[in-house]
Amino acid sequence: MSSWNRRRVLHGIGLTSADVLVKRAFGQGSWHAAPQGAETPSHKPTTLNAMKLEPFVDPLPLPELQAPQGHRSDKALGATEAPYYSVSIKKISAKLHRDLPATALWSYGNSAAPILWEARKDQGILIDWINHLPPTHILPLDSPMAGMLHAPDTRTVAHLHGARVPSVSDGYPEDWFGPGGHKLCFYPNQQNACALWAHDHAMGVSRLNVIAGLTAWYILRDEEEDALGLPSGKYEVPLFLYDRSFTPSGQLYYPNPPDEGAWAQEFLGDAMLVNGKIQPYLQVEPRKYRFRVANTANSRFFSLGLSNGGSFIVIGSDQGLLGEAFTTSRLVLGPSERSDIVIDFSVSPGKQINLISDSLEIMQFRVGTEKLTDSSRIPSRLRDIDRIPERESIRTRFMTLNEFDGDNGEATMMLLNRKHWNDPVTEIVGLNTTEIWSFANLTQDVHPIHLHLVRFQVLDRQPFSVEDYLNDESIRYIAPKRSPGPQEMGWKDVVQCPPETVTRIIVRFGPYTGRYLWHCHILEHEANDMMRPYLVER
Repeated sequence: MSSWNRRRVLHGIGLTSADVLVKRAFGQGSWHAAPQGAETPSHKPTTLNAMKLEPFVDPLPLPELQAPQGHRSDKALGATEAPYYSVSIKKISAKLHRDLPATALWSYGNSAAPILWEARKDQGILIDWINHLPPTHILPLDSPMAGMLHAPDTRTVAHLHGARVPSVSDGYPEDWFGPGGHKLCFYPNQQNACALWAHDHAMGVSRLNVIAGLTAWYILRDEEEDALGLPSGKYEVPLFLYDRSFTPSGQLYYPNPPDEGAWAQEFLGDAMLVNGKIQPYLQVEPRKYRFRVANTANSRFFSLGLSNGGSFIVIGSDQGLLGEAFTTSRLVLGPSERSDIVIDFSVSPGKQINLISDSLEIMQFRVGTEKLTDSSRIPSRLRDIDRIPERESIRTRFMTLNEFDGDNGEATMMLLNRKHWNDPVTEIVGLNTTEIWSFANLTQDVHPIHLHLVRFQVLDRQPFSVEDYLNDESIRYIAPKRSPGPQEMGWKDVVQCPPETVTRIIVRFGPYTGRYLWHCHILEHEANDMMRPYLVER
């Protein structure tokens, strides 16, 4: 059975792209990305069949909360007596399932569980990222990129995804450093409460470094959110969701070179992990729990639901709380999207409920029976979110998402605006200005597009004729505009761009100047040049 992906699902269900866009893409006003995981993942003869591992035998690990190692100042970075954290990036060995031997990993901490920073709004912190990796990578590398013949195999640089940070601390792909090197970064935290995550972004190896384990949580809090009375303490649980493949000996497997084609267009593993364990379980009390959920997979989209068909309450997205909570029984997260959800287990005492992605089982909740008092609440109004008026935009940019195929029909590269990473910068924006960016997806994939530095709002989506555009670059829309769904009515930093559709976002650029980037967050696409720099200038 071939791996399940966004392209094959469009063809496999017997619908044209227009049918998909009209009949499925905008169900309930939102695009539900063609889910990867609707079928049992395949495995290769060279890999372990993870689907045969017994599920729910390991308890869910919780993230490792970090403590500052004093306070420091750095005039160049703008930090004054900021809490200081030192992170040793290193190779570790950890058991990811009861029945597997220990797996070699890379980590920002001491285990396979992600580390976690908790910070307060407007109280910046310093993180010193120190590369203690060995000289040889634990995964197979590509041939050296142009100009990087002598770059160390185990180079790294961390990007705090969703953070408003000065360019020097953003984790620009070319700011990598090798073993023995380090990079001190300042995160001012001048933004609303939200759940961010850190991951490697080093040029040419980021997709491999993320697979190896270089991911971390970063939760930012503020007084406004504290006052709401949401589930907190041990009733607030961060969840990293991702997939991996393993060799028969229990080590990480990555198809490089790929099993098919010239390059791995996406990575789909057959083992579902949460916080460093394969299909773990969590013992919960019969009350409300808040789950901070992040899709940290390279390529996989998760279509989340509960095995009992129950619903959950969505209270937040990428950049923090929504204006109003809503109830749903299905939520699709593309790579790097986050969601803030509340599940009320008081209606299911003594039950076992699985978190699922279509037919895939992700983890299990084991609900206790002891009666208790739950004082947490979900207010009808969470916060005020003013919609940015389109008239505020000083410019609309039309950006194409491109795929180029070889004679055999296999994709050879994916680009943004037909430009490579090393081409001259074409997106130069003014500090504190507002623009509309229109992403015209000419491919048959759903692309989760991420902009560094900024948060934005989704305006709408509208299907168009790709054939007409390829003929003469004219835009002929073939269906009405569709408004974003309720999960996209807050602030976002990743937007799903469906095939043969123009997706529009509105963005205020700032508060810093410098070089940043925008890219597809399917890391295999990013690695094959679906990534471009942009500049913020005064």
